[in-house]
Amino acid sequence: MTTNSQDRATSEQADFLQTLRTHRDFLRFTLRDLSDEQAAQRTTVSELCLGGLIKHVAAVESNWTDFILNGPTDRSSHDQQAGDWAAGFHMEPGEHVSALLDHYDTVATRTDDVVSGLPDLDQSHPLPEAPWFEAGATWSARRVLLHIIAETAQHAGHADIIRESIDGSKTMG
Repeated sequence: MTTNSQDRATSEQADFLQTLRTHRDFLRFTLRDLSDEQAAQRTTVSELCLGGLIKHVAAVESNWTDFILNGPTDRSSHDQQAGDWAAGFHMEPGEHVSALLDHYDTVATRTDDVVSGLPDLDQSHPLPEAPWFEAGATWSARRVLLHIIAETAQHAGHADIIRESIDGSKTMG
């Protein structure tokens, strides 16, 4: 049984990071043995493809890790990124699965290092003004991690459906 707040924080951070790693692994597993062409294939009416999901999840995780460290960013930078939002869901010509996965690994390592280095998960920042956030709300590092985990798990499920549509392979079952 832990007796001080640092031990509890360390245990909590380890639990969050292990859960996040599990869902990252599920997502990565859907790309096993696929060519770049298969990873770029849209198999549903949505814009989603497997390579695009890796790009999207890496970008989201990176942005939220920045938020943990620095709080909200300048809106002009966010607005510029919004213009590239749709491109983040598909693979551009010349992009390769191996490079996308390498980038995702880099993002994951950074997130893990940042979270492991926090004294606790209570550090909070105000959310940027956006229609999808409650006005004046703040999120703690804990809340951000829950969001990253949920985002990764949701997209791992999307990826499983897309992969099954490509060649019948499933992450589980």
